[in-house]
Amino acid sequence: MSCRLSLPPARRAWLDVALRVTAAVLGGYVLTYAATAALARLLPLARFDAAMVATLLSFALYTGFVLWAFATASVRRVWLGIGLSLPLAALGFWPVWFGGAS
Repeated sequence: MSCRLSLPPARRAWLDVALRVTAAVLGGYVLTYAATAALARLLPLARFDAAMVATLLSFALYTGFVLWAFATASVRRVWLGIGLSLPLAALGFWPVWFGGAS
């Protein structure tokens, strides 16, 4: 038995677009937020400068992710790409989550 949905082609196309839009907007935000936090913590600059550089890079990262979400071959790849936010979030928010020094 297959897990594939047996939808008409027009409905399948709309579902694909809806999943990509959701992934691009919400998933892109999550990925960008986690990457910005990780960059702000890892860049070898003063705290303010690292946060500023990470924030400026986040605009390009978000735009790139949205473009990639619609250019990639499958929606599954987009959602797997969003999974990259988990290690980035761990890097960026480790001290906050576990009560270490900031």
